[in-house]
Amino acid sequence: MSSLTFILSVLLFQLLCTSHPCQRIFTSAAAGGRWQLLQKSIGISAMHMQLLSNDRVVVFDRTDFGPSNLPLPKGKCRFDLNDTALKQDCTAHSIEYDVLSNKFRPLMVQTDVWCSSGAVTPNGDLVQTGGFNDGERKVRVFTPCSSCDWQESNNGLAARRWYSTNHILPDGRQIIVGGRKQFNYEFVPKNIAANTFDLPFLFETNDREVENNLYPFVFLNVDGNLFVFANNRAILLDYVKNKVVKRYPTITGGDPRSYPSTGSAVLLPLKNLKASAIQAEVLVCGGAPKGSYSQATQGEFIGALKTCARIIITDPNPKWVIETMPLARVMGDMILLPNGNVLLINGAGSGSAGWEFGRNPVLNPVLYRPDNKIGTRFETHTPTKIPRMYHSTAALLRDGRVLVGGSNPHTYYNFTSVLFPTELSLEAFCPPYLEAKFNNLRPTIVGPNSMSGISYGKTLTLEMEIRGKVEEKLVWITMVAPAFNTHSFSMNQRLLVLGNDKITALGESRYNIEVRTPRSGNLAPAGFYLLFVVHQDIPSMGIWVKLQ
Repeated sequence: MSSLTFILSVLLFQLLCTSHPCQRIFTSAAAGGRWQLLQKSIGISAMHMQLLSNDRVVVFDRTDFGPSNLPLPKGKCRFDLNDTALKQDCTAHSIEYDVLSNKFRPLMVQTDVWCSSGAVTPNGDLVQTGGFNDGERKVRVFTPCSSCDWQESNNGLAARRWYSTNHILPDGRQIIVGGRKQFNYEFVPKNIAANTFDLPFLFETNDREVENNLYPFVFLNVDGNLFVFANNRAILLDYVKNKVVKRYPTITGGDPRSYPSTGSAVLLPLKNLKASAIQAEVLVCGGAPKGSYSQATQGEFIGALKTCARIIITDPNPKWVIETMPLARVMGDMILLPNGNVLLINGAGSGSAGWEFGRNPVLNPVLYRPDNKIGTRFETHTPTKIPRMYHSTAALLRDGRVLVGGSNPHTYYNFTSVLFPTELSLEAFCPPYLEAKFNNLRPTIVGPNSMSGISYGKTLTLEMEIRGKVEEKLVWITMVAPAFNTHSFSMNQRLLVLGNDKITALGESRYNIEVRTPRSGNLAPAGFYLLFVVHQDIPSMGIWVKLQ
C-alpha cells in the first residue's frame, strides 16, 4: 500500500467512524446489536464468501441449478457442455461486493463451484478449489482488482474435491483435506508434492450412508502441525511426514459435529505470543444428534445440539470441556470478532444440513466471551427477520460489522410455496461495540503513513486517537486473518492478540502503541491481515497489513 493510498484510507476511516453505517440505522436500538439490510437482492444466493484486501467480498453459489437472477454483462454467456442444467448460461453465479460503496458486479465462473473450498494466498489472491461435476478437480484464481474475473486451470487437483477444507500453510501452499469419498489430502500449488496422501482418520470418522465427516475443521497449531476435527473427534497431523502425532478424545456424548450434522468451530484467539510455550484452544459448537440426518430424510426433525465443546489442543493431556448455549443450533457460523469474542450466527434449531432438512430457524446471534468464567460466557443478541438456513454465510468486515448472506435449502432457486424461500439478500449484523455511546472509547488508527509490509518478530508502532479517558491496561492490538466461509465453517480464520508493550501519550488525544509482531509462520502464515486497536473491548476500524 502506497503512502498516499494509506492516508486516503485513514481519512475515509475517520469519516466512516463519525458516521458509521450501524449508527445511521433509525430503528430502535437494542442491547444486543442491530441489523442492517444492505441489498434486497444480489441476484445469487451466497453459498461461499471471502473478504479480500481491497475491501471487496467475493461471493459465489453453484451453476447446476439453472439461471440465476443476475445477468452477465454485455451479452456474455458461459458455454459448458458438461453442465447438468444449462449448456449455455448467460447469468452470473458469482459476484464481487464492494463493502464501501455497497455495490456489486457480476463475475463468471466457468465450471461448477458447488460445495467447494478455498483460501487467500500470501499475495492476496483467492485460490478456490474443487466443486461438483466438471468443477471437481479445478483450481480457480481471483485476483483483487476492479475489473478482474475468475481464471481457471484444468485438472489442477490430483483428486476430486467436493465438501473439502483448505488451509494456508507457513510455506504459502494450501493443503486440501478430505471431501466426499476422499480419505486423503493434497497441496496446491504442486511445486513440492504433486500426489495425494492417505489420511485413514477420515475413513475412520465416516459414518456409513451419512458421512458426518465432510468439511472437516482444520486449524494450524502453534507447533506447525494441523489440528483436524471430523465427526466427533480430532487428531494432530504432521502433514509433512504424513503422521498422526496425537489423537484427541471423543467429545463427551459422541454426537457428530461435522457435515451433514453440521456444527461449527473456531481456533480461539492466540495470546501471550512471546511465551516459549503458547497455548492453543479450539471451540466446537452446535451440530445434530446421532441419527438426525436419517430422521430428517423421513420427515422427522430432531432438535439440534445445545452444547459447545472446548479443548486445549496443546495440553499434554487434553480434555473436552462442555458448555451449554442459550439456543440449540445446527448449520450455524462462528465468527471471531476483533476484540476476541466469538459470534454464533445463522442456522436452524432442528434437523440437519441437506435439501429441505432444516427447521426452526435460529434468528438470534449469540455472543461468546471466551475469557469469562463458565456460566457467564454467552449473551443473546437482537434477532434478524430473515431465516438463514442451509447454505448461509457470514464474514467479518473491516469496520467490525458481520456480513450475512445466503440460505437456499432447495435443489433450485425457489421463492414461493416453501417454508424457507431461496434468499438472495445481503445484510449486516452490527455488534453492540459499534453503538454510538462507545464512540469516546473507540480508537482510531491514524498512522503510520505506510503499511506496505510488516516482518516477523519486529516492533510495530501505531499512532491512534482515543477521545475519552484511556485505560492503558485495557488497550491491545489484534490481528485477524479473513476467512473463506461456506457450510458453517470459516477456513483459515485466525486471531492473534499482539497485546500492548508500550503506550506513549502524544497530546491532543493521540497516542503511540508498540507491539511485537508474531515470531513465525506457525503462529501467523504470511499474507494479509486486518489489524485492530481494541480499547475496553471496543475495536477500532481495521487497517490492512501484509505480514511477510
